[in-house]
Amino acid sequence: MTINLPLQAPSAAGLIWQVTRNEQAKTPAERDAILADPGFGNHFTDHMVDVCWSEKGGWHRPRVSPYGPIALDPSAAVLHYAQEIFEGMKAYRHADGSVWTFRPYENAARMQRSAARLALPELPSEIFIESLKQLIAVDADWVPSAPETSLYLRPFMFAKEAFLGVRPAKKVAYYVIASPAGAYFHGGVQPVSIWLSTKYARAGKGGTGAAKTGGNYASSLLPQAEAAEHGCQQVLFLDEGTYLEELGGMNVVLVYRDGTLVTPESDSILEGITRDSVLQLARDRGHAVESRRVTIDEWREGAASGDIVGAFACGTAAVITPIGRLLAEDFEIVHAGDAASELALSLREELTGIQYGRVEDRHGWLTRLDA
Repeated sequence: MTINLPLQAPSAAGLIWQVTRNEQAKTPAERDAILADPGFGNHFTDHMVDVCWSEKGGWHRPRVSPYGPIALDPSAAVLHYAQEIFEGMKAYRHADGSVWTFRPYENAARMQRSAARLALPELPSEIFIESLKQLIAVDADWVPSAPETSLYLRPFMFAKEAFLGVRPAKKVAYYVIASPAGAYFHGGVQPVSIWLSTKYARAGKGGTGAAKTGGNYASSLLPQAEAAEHGCQQVLFLDEGTYLEELGGMNVVLVYRDGTLVTPESDSILEGITRDSVLQLARDRGHAVESRRVTIDEWREGAASGDIVGAFACGTAAVITPIGRLLAEDFEIVHAGDAASELALSLREELTGIQYGRVEDRHGWLTRLDA
């Protein structure tokens, strides 16, 4: 069954969305069984968003379709030249049953920056936001309501033009899929151990480190496996072999004895929306916040002197988690960090409280998706 629905708000392109319902959608009982223990990235909702772009036609044919395989020509540019970007965000069920997301315009802007770096077309923010609303309009029942659960939203874009040649593709596809996500931590938030990678680099100066593109994550997989061999849950990369960059999928924040929070600055770091939000909440509490270059020696020496009392990592999936240990080939930093951990957990509680509607949204960060 195909239904043409008008936009809830006119987009920049004035697009009309076509919605095709999934006739093989999960039954309520099947969906409830999945939502009882969804894990992360294991199950997907019944529908997906699909918008096309071409050099001649611009953005066109926006639609919501049954979730399923994507047909690609073997010569599709993404398979050979890695023109691909994505975003990660969540939809939250509030106590009154409404569905909200957190700072989606920041995700839209970051996706535009990623697109510019990968020579892909920039998706207008209005279409980005509308794509989320259109998907929730048909799959709202997939947003779980249990504590610490959410519906993970994955917008992504790739070059689909069929050709072999090193140039920007003239045909591109934008999709949104969604996956119910269970609580990231079972039994409470626990400090993580981090492995310091000195052999591998995540990105370089002038590279794609500031873009959210799959290649950055592919390059982290081998050092992430190395971290696991050393009993660590995450890997920390260095910029120029000296300066703190970021983890495989999270940003880093150091906590100083005087309450100052310091986060590494580099053109090879992805601008974290969670990190930005956490630091704003810290400023609201009166903490000084610095974004600057930080050497691994500063962390090592500061931990030894007591000037640095702890550290935490932040990102969309885990939100915030204290870093209990940094392990390197020839040294180790251990943070007992009661005060730093308490601060991290307190900021996490406030941030998640805003996301789930339990705490006042003073900064206007929430956007409702089901209205």
